[in-house]
Amino acid sequence: MFVDGVMNEKDWQDAEVAGHFKQMFPFDSSYAQAQTEVRMTYDDKYIYLFAIMYNQNGPRKYVTPSLKRDYRGPANDGFSLVLDTYKDKTNAFLFGVNPFGVQREALITNGGNDDLSLSWDNKWYSEAKILDDRWVCEMAIPFKTIRFKQKLDSWYVNFYRIDSHHTEQSSWSPIPRVYGPTALAFSRELIWDKALDHPGGNISVIPYVAAHNTDDFESKLPTDRAPSVGGDVKVAIGPALNLDLTVNPDFSQVEVDQQVTNLSRFEIFYPEKRQFFLENADLFGSFGYSNIRPFFSRRIGVTRDPSTGQNIQNRIYGGARLSGKIDNNWRIGLMTMQAAKDDGINLPSINYTVAAAQRKISTRSNIGLMMINKQAFQDSSSKDFKLMPNRYNRLLGVDFNLGSKDNKWNGKAFYHRSFNEFKKDSAFASTVAISYAKPQILFDVLVQAVGANFDPQVGYLPRARFNRFAPDFFYSWYPKSRIINNHGPGMDMDFIGNDLYGITDADYNFWYSINFQNTAQFFVRIRQDYGLAYYAFDPTFPADATIAKNLPYRSHYYWNSVILNYQSNARKKFFYGFQTRMGQYYNGHRVNIDGNFSYRVQPHAVFSLDYSINHISLPSAYNSVDLLILSPKLDFTFTRKLFWTTYIQYNNQISNVNINSRLQWRFKPVSDLFIVYTDNYFAETNSHGDFFYVGQPKLRSIVLKLTYWINL
Repeated sequence: MFVDGVMNEKDWQDAEVAGHFKQMFPFDSSYAQAQTEVRMTYDDKYIYLFAIMYNQNGPRKYVTPSLKRDYRGPANDGFSLVLDTYKDKTNAFLFGVNPFGVQREALITNGGNDDLSLSWDNKWYSEAKILDDRWVCEMAIPFKTIRFKQKLDSWYVNFYRIDSHHTEQSSWSPIPRVYGPTALAFSRELIWDKALDHPGGNISVIPYVAAHNTDDFESKLPTDRAPSVGGDVKVAIGPALNLDLTVNPDFSQVEVDQQVTNLSRFEIFYPEKRQFFLENADLFGSFGYSNIRPFFSRRIGVTRDPSTGQNIQNRIYGGARLSGKIDNNWRIGLMTMQAAKDDGINLPSINYTVAAAQRKISTRSNIGLMMINKQAFQDSSSKDFKLMPNRYNRLLGVDFNLGSKDNKWNGKAFYHRSFNEFKKDSAFASTVAISYAKPQILFDVLVQAVGANFDPQVGYLPRARFNRFAPDFFYSWYPKSRIINNHGPGMDMDFIGNDLYGITDADYNFWYSINFQNTAQFFVRIRQDYGLAYYAFDPTFPADATIAKNLPYRSHYYWNSVILNYQSNARKKFFYGFQTRMGQYYNGHRVNIDGNFSYRVQPHAVFSLDYSINHISLPSAYNSVDLLILSPKLDFTFTRKLFWTTYIQYNNQISNVNINSRLQWRFKPVSDLFIVYTDNYFAETNSHGDFFYVGQPKLRSIVLKLTYWINL
């Protein structure tokens, strides 16, 4: 069947129609105003879908951020297919198309209650057309692209649509509006006329070649012009299990992280964006909790320079990952990566190995076991690796994930223990979290305990040695209103302490939230904080520690503040959002405003500006500071295959100006040519500190990279 967005094949005339979509926003008690019809069929290689998205009032305009792949947002027109091929109502694949023919694909995890992983890329085909009273899309998804259990005679499926004209979200299988459109608890069965067989051998080779020109002005090293060659291999071991191999991986095309102002004593979490680590990433990354991750893939390929305290790249020789389903109840993952030695910082070659197994329990719950080993090797010039038995870090953990059949109850409980050569006690972390959600009520509670010597070196742990208790409650009304969709009050508290000092941190919050029918949102919070300086630190957190003026050891502080947040109607070409915090801060005061402005030149460009402004005023014996981040961004899409993004970030907290410009040409499905230019400078200020200018360069590079997806 040829994918052209025209429904003229006989298969479509004979196919059953899935229609009568129900609203899930702004209401969930009526049929959608903008109705949708879906037809599906298949052959031995592809699943085919044809969807018709009707309009009520004839021709109209549609909303899209650009022509760039992986669009998202509550106001952007689009149609999405959700396939739960494992029938576990926990993990699924999403394929979406908008009226301009832009594709997106994503991995859904944790029952659809987590954020989508839109960084996952794979090969499939689609076309869309805009007609007078509707728009249509046609999809062809290869069986080899997705993972599924052989011999199953049914999957779970759902379809959802976002319509900007009516500010409406609708789905084929009804979903209560308190949940997101990817909630898997409400999917229906997709029944095959015969059990699915193995789709046949599937081996994909994705080689790359890259040319670099890098000048490190800070280290005064010679210009690095060394080319690099490597790539990935994907091997389907059965329809539900996949082996991924990588040799000399290169991530130079990955978009830079968005910088933030850090006004805490702890490390900031940045999400993983590297393609190799994303498929089935939840199998490893979902263990633990947001502030206690036993495995954080960004630890691999990055290390810390002990002389400067800065993160630096650590080359990866290669690695392998086996992941997927072995039957309808068991899911497994095994990954091993070997990182290179770095003689400049006396770092030996490190092997990172992680193994995970997950067993389904009941309808949507599971229990998982994880083992992690970080092991040092002596890497001689002859590449003869020798184990260094006294340099290791290991972790063993068990997690239970709760998901009720109706999605009202969700939760997690885990116990993890780390091991190293010092064999210390109190090397554990544990958590119990439970939440209850229905349209009017949301309640959750979190209890945590982390030992003083818990040390997950391949994970993310901003702080150790603490106990935590954090309840949260929200009540919402849904009025019969053309303006307000729902509104209501809430309260939450967070208490953190340890056995040495008692309570070290606490906050108490009362808030009110309003969600409007046009997608705008308003939020106000009254907050009181408590902080104990259980070690001396400067609450302005200067990048240069030599100028710090610390609060006294064991001094404690209460401070009050008001927080306002507003997000405008995202359907408009010009839209904006801001959050402001005003009030006390430790023994002084703080005024903060964070926000963004965006203007859409539809469908080809988005101009945006993110900003963060903090004015911190402390008594004269301490530091006061004005912190500023400005991040203008141009995202231009010439066509659905040619994209150009330029991102500039100024951050005076770390005295840095960063320029990242990336041109991407997708000349074939999942095959790209990248040109990436990066420039870093010191951000200097005049003697009065009232304006900044670009100073001496830190690092400059340009990369030309070609990747090509080959199916064998």
